[in-house]
Amino acid sequence: MAWREEGWGWGWRPYVPVAQRRAQGLREMDRLRKKGVNVKPVKIEGREIARTFWGRAWCEHLEKFSDFANRLPRGRTYVRNGSVCHLEIRERRIEAKVSGSELYDVEISIKTLAPAKWKSLKKRCAGRVGSLLELIQGKLSDQVMALVTHRSEGVFPQPREISLECSCPDYADMCKHVAAVLYGVGARLDTKPELLFLLRNVDPSELVGMNAARAMVAKASGRKGRVLEGEDLTAVFGIDVAGSGNGAAKSPGRRKRAVR
Repeated sequence: MAWREEGWGWGWRPYVPVAQRRAQGLREMDRLRKKGVNVKPVKIEGREIARTFWGRAWCEHLEKFSDFANRLPRGRTYVRNGSVCHLEIRERRIEAKVSGSELYDVEISIKTLAPAKWKSLKKRCAGRVGSLLELIQGKLSDQVMALVTHRSEGVFPQPREISLECSCPDYADMCKHVAAVLYGVGARLDTKPELLFLLRNVDPSELVGMNAARAMVAKASGRKGRVLEGEDLTAVFGIDVAGSGNGAAKSPGRRKRAVR
């Protein structure tokens, strides 16, 4: 039996071939499914981990930081060979299960985007984001996307805003299982980029300007030139507008978070 070192200074453990690890992981996931867990594996096709704007931008952002750059490569092989058996993104939290010598639990906490930073980003993007769909698809101008993905002022988290935990014996903050999950997030953003905003606990529709919102609904309704009233915007975008409804005054500029 082949042996290899597991972790940093934790001794040697038997080497488990990739095919055996995957089979073991699949069995564990089947058990979870039978218990009612909605298992969400990360599947990579080909060598490219992320293919779309948001997925690539996430990976490139993390690779820019020296704290992560030296550790992340350890996870590329793991995520490519299907070792990330389950990955779920929630508000401020990423939960995953990664198949290694055993099935390990990974938990990554992400702080909410600072209110001051979010307010500043909305101000700088004012009037420049035409629709939520274009934002989610990464089809805005290069200038706007550069603002949203800025290294320090955009929506991506900084290393100090990320807490990493793994149940494996490697005492390093970023083991290969955590690194695989971080790359897995990039792959998941390929198909569900809106999860990035959920993770940072902000509402992406707030980046869409009010004038753009009116234009979008007027175009969709086919009533050219119609001016939308406050109740119309509230119904479509979940935005409270002063003076809407039964004439009761509401605080100017106050917004109600849209239902996700």
